[in-house]
Formats: sequence, C-alpha cells, structure tokens
Amino acid sequence: MVDLKRQAQLRDAIEGMFFSYRAFTERPDRILERRGLGRVHHRILYFVGRNPGVSIKGLLDILNVSKQALNAPLRQLIEMKLMTATANTEDRRVRNLRLTEEGQQLEAELSGAQMRHLEAALAQAGPEAEAGWRKVVAGLIASHA
Repeated sequence: MVDLKRQAQLRDAIEGMFFSYRAFTERPDRILERRGLGRVHHRILYFVGRNPGVSIKGLLDILNVSKQALNAPLRQLIEMKLMTATANTEDRRVRNLRLTEEGQQLEAELSGAQMRHLEAALAQAGPEAEAGWRKVVAGLIASHA
C-alpha cells in the first residue's frame, strides 16, 4: 500500500517521468515521422546498432516483445534498407541483424539528439544529482525484473 502522505509526491514523480520522456523523444519522433516510422522502429535501430549481429530471438529478448509485435516494423526497416537480416553461418534458420550504413546514420541522428538532450540535463543537474538519478533508474529497472 502506498503511503498516503507520499501520494502527491509520487504523482508528481509520475508526471515528471511522463513529461520528461515526451521531451526526450520529441526530436527523434519528428525525424522518424518524416520517414513514416515510429518509436518502435527507433528501439529496433538502437538495439541492433548496439548489438550488431544480434539474432531476431536475441532482439525479441532485449525488447521483451512478441514475434508478432516485432515482425512488421522489422520487415519495414529491412525493406527500407536500413537493416539487413542474414542467415547465421552455423545455423541457417537463425537470422542475424545489422544496420546498413544508412541505418547507422539514422540511428546516430536519433540517438545523438537524445544524448545531447540528456547531456545538457545531467550537466545542469550536476554529478550528485546524476548519481541519484542513476540509482533511481536502476531501482525502477530492478523492481520490474
């Protein structure tokens, strides 16, 4: 049960997370929209870029989504030549994903906008606040696992 005395503070925190995420994704959303893409495409580009050669199963595990949820956006990224899916040399049933050069450029543009946004906010808050924020984020992730 949530402490009744903390409800207002927790609601402020919820709103802060909502509005900060909206601000954090605003610029990438506009870039994606121009290409007919959305946030799910950004997540795919980001995690394939961070894990070149990841299998489709590996990406499903990272994103914690179903095959059905991943299928259409992944196919779209491949059709747009932003990503490739090639057969694994040891098991031809396994498909390994990589960003193309164009996919790498788009991912860098999207993540670059977010890194600059995050860098400015963290610099303004200072190192102690950043350390506290990292602890809160780690706690949120751990409590979900």
